[in-house]
Amino acid sequence: MKTHLENLNWRYATKRFDENKKISAEDLSALKEAVRLSASSYGLQPYQVLVIEDEETKEKLRAAANNQPQLTEASQVFVFASYAEVKEEYIETYMKNVAETRGIELSDLQQYSEAIKGASLTLPKEKQAVWTAKQTYIALGFLLNAAATLKIDACPMEGFNAAEFDKILGLEEKGLATSVIATVGYRSEEDVTQNFKKVRKSSDNLFINI
Repeated sequence: MKTHLENLNWRYATKRFDENKKISAEDLSALKEAVRLSASSYGLQPYQVLVIEDEETKEKLRAAANNQPQLTEASQVFVFASYAEVKEEYIETYMKNVAETRGIELSDLQQYSEAIKGASLTLPKEKQAVWTAKQTYIALGFLLNAAATLKIDACPMEGFNAAEFDKILGLEEKGLATSVIATVGYRSEEDVTQNFKKVRKSSDNLFINI
């Protein structure tokens, strides 16, 4: 745990990346696996994650993100795209995956399936979109933790035009909507923010013990 906390103290929201340094295929695979293993409500994972390496696409995304340099300087851009709405077919596909993975009959999961459908399909579409978007932030946390463990720099970002991202990446026709993004790579020596002391609430101010 001591090492983990040291890694969390080491990380910061990187503002400038060294564009000449790229994440290895092995480390990128590890980051993706950490995201895949993320917790999510019911285990449904109501989102997909795009990993952008194409330079032309990154340039377009940068223009839709207030020209922030991280978008083109970073080794990769992770785009977390949540389901615009929850459909019954998504839940049924998940149930089949559960049955196959755990070696049980699909019929044994009917009660669980109905519980998920009852809790999610009955929500207005606007609330469904909010719920699915919230799940992406859990996955983002897993990415940031994994990156810190591997001493890979990352910057979670919300300062972008989500509608433009959706258009550039062709997400709307896939039933997806950009929720949050993260750039990953290695910090540039020119990024002065790496020398700033980390500012957080004290434990006394953050936690309420009951």
